[in-house]
Amino acid sequence: MCTVIGTQSSLFTRQDLEQALQATISRGPDDMRIIANDAGILGFQRLAIMGLTPEGMQPFELNGALAVCNGEIYGFRSLKNQLEEKGYTFASDSDCEILLPMFEEYGTDMFVMLDAEYACILLTADGRIVAARDPFGIRPLYYGLAADGRPVFASEPKNLTGLVQEILPFPPGHYYVDGEFHCYRDLSDVQDHLADDVTAAAEGIRKRLVEGVRKRLDSDAPLGYLLSGGLDSSLVCAIGQKLSDKPIRTFAIGMDTDAIDLKYARQAADWIGTDHTEIIMTKQDVLDALEPVIRTLATYDITTIRASIGMYLICRAIRETTDIRVLLTGEISDELFGYKYTDYAPDAQAFQDEAAKRVHELHMYDVLRADRCISVHSMEARVPFGDLDFADYVMHLDPAIKMNTYNKGKYLLRRAFMDTDYLPEDLLMREKAAFSDAVGHSMADDLKALAEETYTDEEFEARRKQYTHAQPFTKESLLYRELFEKYYPGQSRMVKDFWMPNREWDGCQVSDPSARYLANYGASGE
Repeated sequence: MCTVIGTQSSLFTRQDLEQALQATISRGPDDMRIIANDAGILGFQRLAIMGLTPEGMQPFELNGALAVCNGEIYGFRSLKNQLEEKGYTFASDSDCEILLPMFEEYGTDMFVMLDAEYACILLTADGRIVAARDPFGIRPLYYGLAADGRPVFASEPKNLTGLVQEILPFPPGHYYVDGEFHCYRDLSDVQDHLADDVTAAAEGIRKRLVEGVRKRLDSDAPLGYLLSGGLDSSLVCAIGQKLSDKPIRTFAIGMDTDAIDLKYARQAADWIGTDHTEIIMTKQDVLDALEPVIRTLATYDITTIRASIGMYLICRAIRETTDIRVLLTGEISDELFGYKYTDYAPDAQAFQDEAAKRVHELHMYDVLRADRCISVHSMEARVPFGDLDFADYVMHLDPAIKMNTYNKGKYLLRRAFMDTDYLPEDLLMREKAAFSDAVGHSMADDLKALAEETYTDEEFEARRKQYTHAQPFTKESLLYRELFEKYYPGQSRMVKDFWMPNREWDGCQVSDPSARYLANYGASGE
């Protein structure tokens, strides 16, 4: 990952931006550069993934305009060839160098043309500031207003703390220009459904997911894979292995007492033929990681924090022991195909509405987790299930065939790889377990016990009431909120609310976000 920051406010100097970038130095440890012109000032911290030469360092300059971008632009070589035919020349192999020529040619229409995971800031030759973010929000971007009313954009809340009063997430699928946000693509907005039946849908899913993985193997830095042994990560790894000419490197983590994932990850790794590494974490590892994780995430959400601890620790181990700089992950599948709780959707439209809600809010939860846990350890996340063509196709399928009417969640995704040699049937049909449970049920239990020890019942009731937005409702949620406020005081609105099952549905009236509290959890915890 890289860090970007930019503003037109005259209140800030180079030194102010340098200080702001120090908070995220692990996102871009390879280099840092700050450039100002008459329009404003841009800063960049580099994690070199594509175009590793010095010429690939940002900000890029073209005819008086400047640009910084944290991201990957897939298929950039064909766009680059088109621009070269128009007379543009390029100094590097960086995919992001194409942004300024594209803006010259297409203006803000360029954003809908990008097949990318990105966040960018441009200072135009005519003195405007333009910013944009990918449709899922896979790459982070936040903003706030300086004292003079001008916006400041940056990759993480840590960069903006002390520069602006209120920090908010930049809306995914939007660009900002001339003081306004404009939506250029909303993946949650589906007006019509495709006529594909189950057989056609399975074929369409398989073809597009394979291509989504293929795109994300383009890297000048070493690649690795996170493998939980669940359906999503196992499929990404299986596809990646088929597209590779040597064993891919996979990594799994679990508690030292009751890890569920480790045995399934080993089974998947053995079948796929990967170079596999297991990482063990203890209760003390979990407790020691809690505060650093919350500071890294900039969230108080229970689900996100629980799921992040294992990811944070596995990424730390990968960074400390390998040369890997890019990690492929299995995020975004659940939002598209359903969680355990979406088995309780009362009808097809309710299922689709819930998917739209999850896709719309994804940048505050699972996508945030993947970005922060990986980037804080100087690596880049790539998310094949977030491929725009793939996701758009799945969202447009008839929700009636996506619902669990098959006595098996995510049936369409499983069906897509039946009768192939990607995965054995027992792994392909494995029941879903939430990552925070699958690393070991004891992890969440240990965190709850810590919270119980921290507050009496009276303290809990008194202290939670000071928060009006996203009010803590358990001792665990209060513990997380107070740690969040320690680093991001008064910034709770960066997160909409707690991630929870839809409690308006019968069967979902639970007080804990873990799927193991649902009646349909079944064999997921085995």
